Formats: sequence, structure tokens, C-alpha cells
Amino acid sequence: MKKEMTGAQYLQATLCSAVYDIADVTPLEEMEKLSIRLGNRVFVKREDRQKVHSFKIRGAHAMIASLNDKQRQCGVIAASAGNHAQGVALSATKLGIDSLIVMPLTTPDIKVEAVKGFGGKVLLHGANFDEAKNKAIELAAEQHRTFIPPFDHPLVIAGQGSIAMELLQQNAKLDRIFVPVGGGGLAAGIAVLIKQILPSIKIIAVEAEDSACLKAALEAGHPVDLNRVGLFAEGVAVKRIGDETFRLCQQYIDDIVVVDSDEICAAVKDLFDDIRAIAEPSGALALAGMKKYIELHNIRGENLAHILSGANLNFHTLRYVSERCELGEKKEALFAVTIPEQKGSFLKFCQLLGGRSVTEFKYRYHDDKNACIFVGVRITNGDIEKEEIIQQLSAGGYQVFDLSDDEMAKLHLRYMIGGKPCKPLKEQVYSFEFPESAGALLKFLQTLGTNWNISLFHYRSHGTDYGRVLAGFEIDANDQAFESHLAELNYDYHNESENPSLKYFLTD
Repeated sequence: MKKEMTGAQYLQATLCSAVYDIADVTPLEEMEKLSIRLGNRVFVKREDRQKVHSFKIRGAHAMIASLNDKQRQCGVIAASAGNHAQGVALSATKLGIDSLIVMPLTTPDIKVEAVKGFGGKVLLHGANFDEAKNKAIELAAEQHRTFIPPFDHPLVIAGQGSIAMELLQQNAKLDRIFVPVGGGGLAAGIAVLIKQILPSIKIIAVEAEDSACLKAALEAGHPVDLNRVGLFAEGVAVKRIGDETFRLCQQYIDDIVVVDSDEICAAVKDLFDDIRAIAEPSGALALAGMKKYIELHNIRGENLAHILSGANLNFHTLRYVSERCELGEKKEALFAVTIPEQKGSFLKFCQLLGGRSVTEFKYRYHDDKNACIFVGVRITNGDIEKEEIIQQLSAGGYQVFDLSDDEMAKLHLRYMIGGKPCKPLKEQVYSFEFPESAGALLKFLQTLGTNWNISLFHYRSHGTDYGRVLAGFEIDANDQAFESHLAELNYDYHNESENPSLKYFLTD
């Protein structure tokens, strides 16, 4: 069994790594607007300014530069959702080494083209990183290439640790550093080095809630496989933390915080508003975690740094980010409200809102008594103001249902409100998710089959990880044949028939 490296050995490896043959020292910038808003001095480490627009060049080059002549002649191979791929391709090309990158089928075009632009060959394979990794390891053995892991290798970890050296040189008075976690290489590299030099600085790991493999490993006491990972922040979409990265994170990380996609979207907007940087979702992850951590622990007057880890954004993702960031910032609330079907009702409703801006309003006539409306309201004081609105509307005689945290309402209902069926239906409504790729919707429909009449259907491409469909079927509740069919499809699905927001607008 190979002996584990000590913290001192990692410090030495970082100092001796060949990172700066190709990587740049990136700036540490203060986010002045956000600092005022959050009551702390907030600094951002601009790893988006690397040649490959992410920190991954550091670890990739640290390992590739260490290869011997025979290994270089055989070439290298890697598996990556994009950022590590670009680092491997650029590093290998600079050193005259052939590189092959296995990328998941869902990888954004911008990252695929970037890898090719840096001289790497690309093989698209698998629905996620883990499937791509298994293929890369198989090809490495067949073609005698050296596999360059994205995170779980001492040289890669040491290369990422060079960021910590720069942070200390740029501002040694930091109180906390917030680091995004996918496979853990960046967090491990920064944590182990900081704790060798200035252990008083706290290292806070940040994970996306739908790919929180470090949190799961910490709870279990060892690395575990997640059942499923979300790919919105695909740069950190890893099902299992690395063995070595987990060992280091468990030993050196001070705390961990988990955020959802709406909070990530809000952080993307913060970065643009403050420093005009356009981060990819995983690149804004650390800032999202910082904001949440400040609120949870009431932190004031500290020097806080976060890593903007990458900016290789699929442009179409901005549509989803734009739509969700207001909810992530708690600057918008969504409601279903029942109002009387009579003249002046909408005016009275708006008057009750007290001059607040209406961001969205959807309504369609249903009967002569009541109308159900879908409304978005801009707010400035988060949950407190949202509760005030609910109380004001309830006092005004309106029935109110809060949809702000209803994922189905945010993904589907807000785009498809248009009335209820004109005759009673025996109907069950399901939400589905499937890996998004070219032809994915057609494949979904073909797999679903034609044995049951579809009574409702909504799909909208958000430029994100998974295709999301809401579909109604003319079937009885607990139709065993239908349930058996769904189980065979191997899609993630949920019965939404009892969702209150659905009953407001689309079903009886």
C-alpha cells in the first residue's frame, strides 16, 4: 500500500510543481458592492482569467509535466465535463504530447470546441462524468496512455494548491476561504496548504445540493456513491468524492455548506453586477455558499475570499440563470391566488400589494365565480416580506398559496397556465427527468410509448442538465400496468397529481 503524503510533503510538492510553466497568477479582486451589502470584505479569486478559463490547468499541468519520456510518447487520456479536459489538452499540446479526452454526451458545445481548439482529440461517451471516466480508463489500458485524473492524485492536488500560495501572498489577513467541491481536488489542495502555513484561516467547502458527494462521505465516514447527480453545475457533477481528496478534506476542511441551483443563479448575477464576470454555475458555487454561510452564522466584519473556479458557460444556460436568480436572491415571490371573477378584481388585488412591482401575471377565465391567477411579486426583504404579502392578501379575503419553493410551478406551471379540461378526466400527472442531449425529447417520447392517452404535456429547454417534462395521462390512480411501465423506463419520475399548484390551474 502506497504511503500517504503528509501535509508538509504536500506543501513541498506544491512549491516544486511546474504549474507556472503554463498557468497564470490570477488576481484577487474585492467585490465592493457585495462587501457593502453583506457587511464583510468579499474578495474573489479570478481563476476564470486562466488561458482555459478555469483553475484546472494547474493540476493538469503539474501531473503531465512530471511524465517520463516513454509516457509522453504514448500520450495521455482524461475524462472530464470540460474544464479539466481543456487543461489537459493545452498542457499536452504545449509539451508536444498527444491527448485524448473522453467527455460526457451532455457536455456543452463551448467546452468540446475549446478542447479541440487546444489541440486535444475528443470522444463523447456516457451520460455523466463517471461513465466517461470508466471509458477513459478502459482506453488508457488498451492504448497505453497515461490517465490524468481530474482530482484524485497527489500531483493534481498539489497543483491546485498553488492557488492557496497566491491567496496568502495577495492577502494574508483572510479569515475564511470558500472553495467549490466536485471531486475535491481544489478544496483538498487549498486546505492542506493553508493549514501548513496559516492554520487560523478557516476553509469552507461548498457543494451543490444535487451533487454533494463530500457531505455524503463525511456523514458516512468514507467515500460513497450518490444515487444521482444533477448537472446544472456540471463542473462539480461528481457522484463520488476521491479517496485521497476525501482524506485531506476530512482532515483539513473546517466546515461545509450546501446550496441549491437558485442560490447559484443568484451568485452568477452577483458576479456580473459587481465585477462584470460571467461565471459558469460551478464557478459561482463558492460565492453562493459564502452568502448562505454569512446569513446562517451572522458573520460581520471579516475578510472573506471565494474561488471563481471557471467561466466556460454554455450561453443558453443564461436564460435559466436569468429566470431563477431573483428567486435565489429572494427578490421575487410566486403565488397562486383565488380572486372573485368580477370587474375591478385585478385592480383591487394590485392595490393590496401596496405598490410592489408585479413581475409576472397569468390568468385565464374559468367560470363566473372565481379566477385563479399566477403572480410574481418583486420583494426586497426576503421571507419576511413574503409572509407580509400572504397576510395582507388573506386579510383582504383572498385564498393564497405560496409557490416560491414549488419546483414544478417554477419549471412548468408558469409557462403553461391556460385553463382546465372542459370535461371530467380520470387523470394522473407525472414529472419526468432525462439527460438532455440532441434528440432527447424524441427518445423520451418513443420510450414512453403510445399505450396511454396523454392529456397534458409540457417541455421547455432551459439549456441545462436534464430535460424536464410534465405529462398527464388518462389513467386511474395506481394503475399497476402504467407504474410497471414507468419503472422499466429508467427515468427519474414523480407522481404530481396531488400537487396543490397543479389543482389551482390545470386539474380539477
